[in-house]
Amino acid sequence: MTVADVQIVIRSGHRITTPAPRTVLELFKPVTWFPPMWAFACGVVSSGIAISSHWSLLFLGVLLTGPLVCGTSQAVNDWFDRHVDAINEPHRPIPSGRMPGTWGLTLAIAGTLVSLIIGLQLGVAAFAATILAVVMAWIYSAPPLRLKNNGWWGNAAVGFTYEGLAWVTGAALMLGGAVPRPAILVAAVLYSIGAHGIMTLNDFKSVAGDLKMGIGSLPARLGPERAAKVACVVMLVPQVFVTGMLALTAHPVAAGLVGAVALAQVPLMRRLLQRPRELAPWYNQTGISLYVSGMMITAVALGSGR
Repeated sequence: MTVADVQIVIRSGHRITTPAPRTVLELFKPVTWFPPMWAFACGVVSSGIAISSHWSLLFLGVLLTGPLVCGTSQAVNDWFDRHVDAINEPHRPIPSGRMPGTWGLTLAIAGTLVSLIIGLQLGVAAFAATILAVVMAWIYSAPPLRLKNNGWWGNAAVGFTYEGLAWVTGAALMLGGAVPRPAILVAAVLYSIGAHGIMTLNDFKSVAGDLKMGIGSLPARLGPERAAKVACVVMLVPQVFVTGMLALTAHPVAAGLVGAVALAQVPLMRRLLQRPRELAPWYNQTGISLYVSGMMITAVALGSGR
């Protein structure tokens, strides 16, 4: 074990043996909960079923996709990335010693169990989706598979889980467990592919540690410039296909809006490509906001055409 594993913070002469509630919340990274919760909401809207009589389903679904499944995935990732985080983000709860011993692993296991219990309450479809989601969370970070060691596979796994699976689950819940219409499934798949590019941008902050620890994120594999180009193409092309799908399914207004949203991202991408490592956080606050707005535009259009 490394120093990062056994480090204990000493404050006021007392060893920290139990993490503070604030530290536990930090482990679960609330800032990461938005993408799957938003995708779940898009699935709900795309179903075309009125939400007014399904508020409890909506609440439990958002709780499941965000704080529980996504939060658990962050805890799993932090535990198995504690050595990398000691280089990239030494302030994180585990490498900083604010979460001592095996607390990180214990919370990851507890989050997995609670997620499965809540998923079971939502029916067979949601339970199956929850099982798949937590399995993906563990194999993404944990050996022997550790999908994140390969940026192509790891980003695909996260994009599929955060966007596509959450979207389809939201639609299926509203439809009483039925398989959503093909157009909904296609939209979910396309936006999942685009999320691969988003995950690539998230990896720019970890290049130093990834290179040192042999993690094959795309910025580490391809270099920042090439990885940024790949990310832009992967984000933009699925939106073009969504635009075409909406036009072909008699949603011309939505097609125009999604096309405009995609077009608005192009100048932002051009700026990103000038200094990708420096501007990746900036693009996450600007271009990604446009990307997710296109998701909801698509969901509204599909819901109206039920």
